[in-house]
Amino acid sequence: MGAAAAEEAVVVVRGAPPPPSSGKRRSTTLLHLFQLEKPDVVVGAMLLPPPSPEPEEDRLITKIESCSRVFTFVDGGGAAGGESGEERDAKTEALGEVLAAVRASGKRKQGLDHRVMVALVKMVAANLFRAMPPSAYPSSLPPPSDVLDDEVPVMVLLPSWPHLHLVYDVLTAAVAAADARALRNHVDRSFLAGLVTLFASEDPRERDRLKTAYHLLYSKLTGERAFMRRTMAAALLRFVYDASPAEAERHCGVGELLEVCGSIINGFAVPLKEEHRAFMARVLLPLHRTRWVHTYHRQLAYCVLQFVHKDPGLAGAAVRDILRHWPATNCQKEVLLIDELEEIVEILDQHHFDKLVVPVCSRIARCVSSCSSQVAERALYVWNNERFVAMACAAGPAAMEERILPAFVASMEANLERHWSRCVQQVTASVRALLDRVAPGAYARCAAGLAARLAEADADAAARRARWRRLELAADAGADAK
Repeated sequence: MGAAAAEEAVVVVRGAPPPPSSGKRRSTTLLHLFQLEKPDVVVGAMLLPPPSPEPEEDRLITKIESCSRVFTFVDGGGAAGGESGEERDAKTEALGEVLAAVRASGKRKQGLDHRVMVALVKMVAANLFRAMPPSAYPSSLPPPSDVLDDEVPVMVLLPSWPHLHLVYDVLTAAVAAADARALRNHVDRSFLAGLVTLFASEDPRERDRLKTAYHLLYSKLTGERAFMRRTMAAALLRFVYDASPAEAERHCGVGELLEVCGSIINGFAVPLKEEHRAFMARVLLPLHRTRWVHTYHRQLAYCVLQFVHKDPGLAGAAVRDILRHWPATNCQKEVLLIDELEEIVEILDQHHFDKLVVPVCSRIARCVSSCSSQVAERALYVWNNERFVAMACAAGPAAMEERILPAFVASMEANLERHWSRCVQQVTASVRALLDRVAPGAYARCAAGLAARLAEADADAAARRARWRRLELAADAGADAK
């Protein structure tokens, strides 16, 4: 560095005595004027250019590309093409560093660079998108009873989860850090459709991370929301109609898809669009027909209730579909459907309740006399619902005695007379006392009418038997005459 450059790097301290006059002409350069105006500034530092971020981004892209190799977590044993524990640990460390870098970029104003986003999308697709392996417990080979229970969905933990969970975290962090325009430029429809196919994974940890990432993408990609809804609807329809018995019985992603749908339905504007009504009628309601509805009924009922809450006129379609798919021998499913019917009734007004009271009460009354004690008790506990009792009483004494109570009284009297469960008989007696309080005399009149109808039926049966007996005697007499 020359003498002139050394002089430029000198720090001028405020308050120092001015240099002695040398008699030469005073300097009028821009540097001298700048020093006179701001003597506290280190001028030499201003001459250095700011560091370029490109080398750091290049290192990050190289690290992201190194994470594109997929490990099977099967030791190679030194064979060619195998993998070692050190390589897997190195990828885990690299994914952690990439995740930290992506999260840090979300705190900066400029966000993620275009080249980094391209590398991230490629790396995520390479690690996540794969063909789903056959079910660990196919229906053709029943698993041991201590391994799989029909009431619990199949669960197989992926050996590659130490890498996959970091990849999902990177995806979620990248979506959160990027703006909507950047996501539209880098996430296409094939990527979104590929994410939906991953809901068939038998690892519940993967489905939970996937649910979070997909919902975050839905919230950011406003232009692709209709496509994402259609993709989810197609996956649910395939499960109901097109899946093979093995796939239908072991499909595990329906609950998570319905959770995403529930969040989406909650944000629908009122009045509902015809597209949204069709989604309920053609996609959600047919899900009641499967025998595995217990694995996702909580999420399905939430979606249906959201629709009915936004448009009570849809309650009729929901109730009719539930009654159409009522099981004959599946007690667990019966209990779940009674729960759903009760929840639908709770959010109805009196006008819509009056329209549905006959089919709903008729079905619940038949469940009261069920041979299953669980079904019978759950049906009887409907009368503990204050909202149901209030609307039943508000319908009027005539409606109570003609449309609501007759079916219930017949089932309750049958329980008190001959049901095998003492607990069911006790609950039935409690409900009878409740009805005597809320509608005095109505139960007694219905019971009297029931007794009269039974007596009349017994009389008709006795008359039929007498006629058959006379015919038999006449036939015997004719045979003897011959």
